[in-house]
Amino acid sequence: MYRAVTRQIEVTVEPNFLPERSSAENRQFFWSYTIVIINSGDETVQLRTRHWIITDASGRKQEVRGEGVVGEQPVLEPGQRFEYTSGVPLPTASGFMAGRYQMVTASGEPFEIDVPAFSLDSPEAKRTLN
Repeated sequence: MYRAVTRQIEVTVEPNFLPERSSAENRQFFWSYTIVIINSGDETVQLRTRHWIITDASGRKQEVRGEGVVGEQPVLEPGQRFEYTSGVPLPTASGFMAGRYQMVTASGEPFEIDVPAFSLDSPEAKRTLN
């Protein structure tokens, strides 16, 4: 599990390789990832937008920007959590993702929070130690 905390908002990510949706012969590899956002702060916040940078094993980058997550712009009161699962395809057997969410407080103050960088690994991926 991967974890980041920004302004008392915790974001954890758990990626999962999906062999049933992947094909090494066709260079198609697919992962799901579950994200949990917990508001441990004192103010109500809303997730407005997302920004992802997805990098495959060849170093090719793809940026994804959009409104909310999985069609929602969740509001989290103090102590509340929001969980969702999404997915990402890659043409390589490994890669990684990192991102940020644009949030806004109930009083209208915008700010960004980090989504921790997380690794996308499949059984076909060659392991490299750095």
